[in-house]
Amino acid sequence: MTQLTGLPAELLHQIFSWLDPRDLGALPRVCQVLNNHVKGNWKLCQDIYLNHLDKPQNNHNIDWEQALHDFARLKLICDRPAASDKESELPFVHKTVTDLLDRASSRGYTNDNSNTHSASCNADFLRQLFSSSDSTRAAFLERSFLFERVRCERPLAFPRGDNDDGAAAAETHQRSARLHCLYGAPILNVGRLRSTRTYPFACSTVYDMRGHTERTGWGPFRDDGSGKVDWEKVEAVMVVLGYNIQSKRFVSKLFSDVWNTPFSGSWSQSFMQTPALSPAHELSSLELSDPYGVTGTWYRVVCFLDYNDFFNYNFPMGDAFPENLPRPGISVGEATRLIILKLHITRIEPPGPDDGQSLPVVHFSGDSRLLDDGWDANGTSELKGTVRLTKEGEVRWTSTSIYNGEERWKSEGIQVGGVRSARGVLGFWFDSEYDAHGPVGPTAIWKASDSEAPYGKIADILPTGFLAYSALVSVDDSDPEGEMDYTADEEDEEEEEMDIDFDLLRGELPALLLDANMEILTAPPGEDDVND
Repeated sequence: MTQLTGLPAELLHQIFSWLDPRDLGALPRVCQVLNNHVKGNWKLCQDIYLNHLDKPQNNHNIDWEQALHDFARLKLICDRPAASDKESELPFVHKTVTDLLDRASSRGYTNDNSNTHSASCNADFLRQLFSSSDSTRAAFLERSFLFERVRCERPLAFPRGDNDDGAAAAETHQRSARLHCLYGAPILNVGRLRSTRTYPFACSTVYDMRGHTERTGWGPFRDDGSGKVDWEKVEAVMVVLGYNIQSKRFVSKLFSDVWNTPFSGSWSQSFMQTPALSPAHELSSLELSDPYGVTGTWYRVVCFLDYNDFFNYNFPMGDAFPENLPRPGISVGEATRLIILKLHITRIEPPGPDDGQSLPVVHFSGDSRLLDDGWDANGTSELKGTVRLTKEGEVRWTSTSIYNGEERWKSEGIQVGGVRSARGVLGFWFDSEYDAHGPVGPTAIWKASDSEAPYGKIADILPTGFLAYSALVSVDDSDPEGEMDYTADEEDEEEEEMDIDFDLLRGELPALLLDANMEILTAPPGEDDVND
């Protein structure tokens, strides 16, 4: 009978290519024959990698042995039972997770809960790894300054970056916040009983005007003029928006791919139009030259405080708040606007000296309308903006909202996951004149379709049930019971009361609205309400 070591090298390769990556390390210790077969065998490492993960979009210059070793080590680290056993591995975990997302590619279809987020083996692996372990999330996703504030019972000073310890702490904060942003499902409660909320402290970061200056570019950038992304700001925006969206249960369910599914769409080229447009959209010469996929229909969410709350928070009478301390957490309720954008490219130009040089600068224009809360005929907004790379290689979106020919609001954001990621853009909106007294607030956009569908046909691209929800429930109104305790029985009763046949209503509601001589969608972003 032929022994394993007597098999031809080709058969050994085929057998070993289906090993779990963690088992490959044991083979060289079995005998000299297997050691000789495995040692330096990059093709075997490549095949094992590709049998478990995506084929990278660009597989040039990949060290397959190192990539497989990192994959196996990541699993071993995350399998450690306690957060304290793995916290020291944050630099390695950050690098390996971002490498896996950089190498992610589409499986040719979308995730079950999405029409736009490509399925990916790499994203599925990371989702399972982090979603199944509280200790893994605590060790790597909950290490930013935001979570330090949540867990500390006394005020914490901002970290100082002028010494080695402060610089190391700041880097830990940034790495963890970036991983949390790539994870994508905002962590809203921490602690053994999940009783401590992150939201008030995230609001503190978002609405504190001291963080919105010329040095930060009024966007999610660091306070040193470098233009580097401040992932802690991006994280705070994600938490605030996620809290407000998840408090609107139907909206949360309709957009669960963006706000509830870990690592979904958090990688470059993850946007996927399904079903394919029919008839197929013919790309213009500008669109063919656009690497960012700007043209199409996008969703946008905007949140803001009542201006009195905003002003009193930032400029209280006799304010002598120490500059080295963050303002206290705030939870006074926000308004939420859900918007639809239609964008198209106007021109493309080479990158400037302050931009990343590998991709051009794309200029766009378009318009936006509210998907909820009334029929404000005075709210139509035009848009213009740019998409470009930062020097770090992050995708930066800048836009301006124009009312009656005058610029009113601007926004700055970063596309989480990179070029054409389905996860979308997180950032801030603010006054177009950069008013030091505000207002400012969080915003996000994510792509719905490659088509600039007429608003009257927008039902074709909305998630099933959205029109029913939009007509029956106001997203804008704050929920006076949102902060109250409730029982499981009350929640069950509420869900029973709101048990709507979305498929039926989606088909009937547009016709009913048209019969009533209304447009299906009117009203623009609603930024006019900021000063109400």
